[in-house]
Amino acid sequence: MSDIDHATALSVVTTALQELLTQNGDEVPEPLDASVVLVGKGAVIDSLGVVSLIVEIEQLLETKHDVSVTLANDRAMSERNSPFRTVGVLADHVMSLIALDQAKAV
Repeated sequence: MSDIDHATALSVVTTALQELLTQNGDEVPEPLDASVVLVGKGAVIDSLGVVSLIVEIEQLLETKHDVSVTLANDRAMSERNSPFRTVGVLADHVMSLIALDQAKAV
């Protein structure tokens, strides 16, 4: 079973985003919270940044929480509303994938 709750998922996403923005020399939005836009109008990263963010989140989940998920799967790409719209929506997506994975393991 995973020890990840929504606050932890949100923390993983914000940590990954902050690291990505800092590495790229980009400004980190204040506050860096669930409302930060990742895709679309007002996004803090471009499409390549989204890919880098997904990889960073997957790595953080694996190394820090021993959780293996694939965020950019067929289901995610086919959803009408992108699971990558905002930090909060992405944290929700992380949680739903972990729950789905745990349900399969039972």
